[in-house]
Amino acid sequence: MSKTVQVTSAQHFTQVLNSSRIVVADFYADWCGPCKAVAPVYEQLSSQLSRPGTITFTKVNTDMQKEIAQSYNITAMPTFLIFKAGRETKRIRGADPKALDAAVKQLAQEAATADEGGSTGESSGGSGGYWLGAVAPRNYPDITDQVDTLGLDFLNLDGEKGDKRSLLAPSRPSALAGKAAAAGPKNDWLESDTDEQMMLFIPFMATLKLHSVHVTSIPSGDGGGDSDETPLRPKTLKFYTNRSHNLGFDEAEDTPATQEVEIKPSDWDPKTGTAKVELRFVKFQNITSVVIFVVDGDGEGERTRIDRLRLFGETGEKRAMGKLEKIGDEQGE
Repeated sequence: MSKTVQVTSAQHFTQVLNSSRIVVADFYADWCGPCKAVAPVYEQLSSQLSRPGTITFTKVNTDMQKEIAQSYNITAMPTFLIFKAGRETKRIRGADPKALDAAVKQLAQEAATADEGGSTGESSGGSGGYWLGAVAPRNYPDITDQVDTLGLDFLNLDGEKGDKRSLLAPSRPSALAGKAAAAGPKNDWLESDTDEQMMLFIPFMATLKLHSVHVTSIPSGDGGGDSDETPLRPKTLKFYTNRSHNLGFDEAEDTPATQEVEIKPSDWDPKTGTAKVELRFVKFQNITSVVIFVVDGDGEGERTRIDRLRLFGETGEKRAMGKLEKIGDEQGE
């Protein structure tokens, strides 16, 4: 039986990218002669190298899955894309068996070396330690590791839930694994306290260009409690850039936001509980901090919940000590 996965929808493709460390995708068409010529080579590589959770080979029919083809700007068939941790790392256009064979076997060797060294990046909280929640935007890597965690300042949090660093953890949320969080008295997600609003001040260790944010929220993921007490997913988010400190709630209401975003119910991926928030990239250039104001939740409850945030963009120069404060002063804070 073939080990190659035939992609049936955009959500299916997202699921595959989230469940395997390396994914190889063959974008093809039934009418494409070169696609048929290289297909046996691809199938042989799939048969030899496929490993559950580590290397997955997929085929994407560009006529049937136009949304996926357009999102990755596929203009010629066949085109082979290679993803690592959900992010595209290599693209091979045309029926080039030698290039395809070399690229895939190199990745397979890297995966084998990582496994032998015990460095898989996995944790006990799920099937993979490095977790994005959704497909990374093309050409923009995950830059969450550029957050200055010592400078995080969050307002209106329920102290019985996870600490601030839980929000930026690289691991799969425990709620998706169907089990309790790792050892410790706290859970690995954040909830608001007295009402549905939260204020999240996130400083960076470098000057960044912020392209988009993945927000993961799994309201019923803890599997307990009264259904009337189920927290809400965030609905309205306001973003503020280059602040030297967190904003108060009254101050935020009176301060023009860099961008305001409304997350619709259809934006949440049903498998991962993640919504992709795309920012107006031109407004998020050369930033040293971002404040995310969770204005309200999607429903009638009194609390909101966020399991993970992942940030995507470009990293610039390392921020010198005191530079953030200076920027804030220049903006009249």
